[in-house]
Amino acid sequence: MTKLKNNNILLFLASDKFSEIEFKTVKYALEKRSIRIFITSDANSVCVGDSGMKVKPDVNLFNVHAGNFSALIIIGGDGIKKYWNDSALQNIARSFDSKGKIIAAICSAPVILANCGLLENKTAACFKNDSMHLTKSGVNYSESSVVEDSNIITGQSPASAKDFADKIISRLFS
Repeated sequence: MTKLKNNNILLFLASDKFSEIEFKTVKYALEKRSIRIFITSDANSVCVGDSGMKVKPDVNLFNVHAGNFSALIIIGGDGIKKYWNDSALQNIARSFDSKGKIIAAICSAPVILANCGLLENKTAACFKNDSMHLTKSGVNYSESSVVEDSNIITGQSPASAKDFADKIISRLFS
């Protein structure tokens, strides 16, 4: 594996009801590889997970600059659905895409990427109950646990979080 040029990763959490399993699994896998994680959200003080875990964001969503990071990871959970059409988050995702950077989304989060056009004519996974949101946006929905299509990695559910994290790490070091 080659050396990662910029080991700063931006990880987006919903302000409320983010998936703690996905968050902890991805965070642990990245930190184990000495990758620095910066949490972003639109939360005023802390993000609250689906079981009450509290996480303080490092960077306000409105102060994010894609040039400072190697990848954007969007964690799912019930709370991410309120961001499906969030223009600020969609603009950040587009900015990462325009720079050819890795964009990863798991569970219900791939709908954000579909809604802003980043998954059009691509194959992606997501939480099965949300698959119709992908297909109506011109996405080839896959029931695979993790899908990689060009610079975008998508995962299906908390059960696929470890494979999702491994795929991100593999791409970061390739």
